Amino acid sequence: MEDISKKLRISSLELSHRCQDGNLQSVFSCLDIVWTLYDKVMHWSYALAQDEDRDFFIISKGQATLALFPVLIEKGMFSMEELSEIGSFQSRFCIQTDRTKFQGGVENNAGSLGHGMPFAAGIAAANKIKRSPSKVFVLAGDGEFCEGTMWETCLFASERKLDNFCVIIDDNDSAKAMVHMGSLQNKLESFGFDVFPAPGHDLTALASVFSGIFNDNGKPKAVIAQTVRGYGSRTMMENDIWFHKAPDETELALLIREVQQF
Repeated sequence: MEDISKKLRISSLELSHRCQDGNLQSVFSCLDIVWTLYDKVMHWSYALAQDEDRDFFIISKGQATLALFPVLIEKGMFSMEELSEIGSFQSRFCIQTDRTKFQGGVENNAGSLGHGMPFAAGIAAANKIKRSPSKVFVLAGDGEFCEGTMWETCLFASERKLDNFCVIIDDNDSAKAMVHMGSLQNKLESFGFDVFPAPGHDLTALASVFSGIFNDNGKPKAVIAQTVRGYGSRTMMENDIWFHKAPDETELALLIREVQQF
């Protein structure tokens, strides 16, 4: 695992420990995706955070917000010190994003699953009308596709020919706990999407996939990233209690060591 991937995971662990909350398995499964988007793919920077033609990142799987904040810290949007009271009543930082508390950097309110994807499609449709070069990326979980709003959005994105829209599916095999989904790729293709499989923890391969997805063919895009819940920590990969658990002091030290040695 690359050094930046380790650094981001350690930051998310420290933030979870500070606020004593978090869905760390989900965070670790998508951190490499979020970093790749901000570092290699999107037309975005701290200076462009409120530019009308910036690329947009919408986090639909809001339980993984602790994957977004470490990336924005690395990109100069915030400092780690600003998140010293994360999760407290007086802090604007919490484990679900709230765009009303920020001037750029956080693009949507997160909470109930299935809401971020239609929100992102609305931005993409508006940008089409404005003839903006902006691209819109939305991160969703595979289990989130049990929500009807996801498929309604697929219909809308295809009908409106939103080839400036890309949903990234953090496919960490969560859906099977609820329902047998079958092939997401086949389903999305039947809805009119261009679909691209990707290894979700290989930064170079992820960047390569994203570099070739956009064209003017009128089809929305989907990247299905194969990931592992808790990737980067053996303890979290092997014990589902970490789906929603924050580390105490002893656990924090153990998990940091595991990340460093992974």
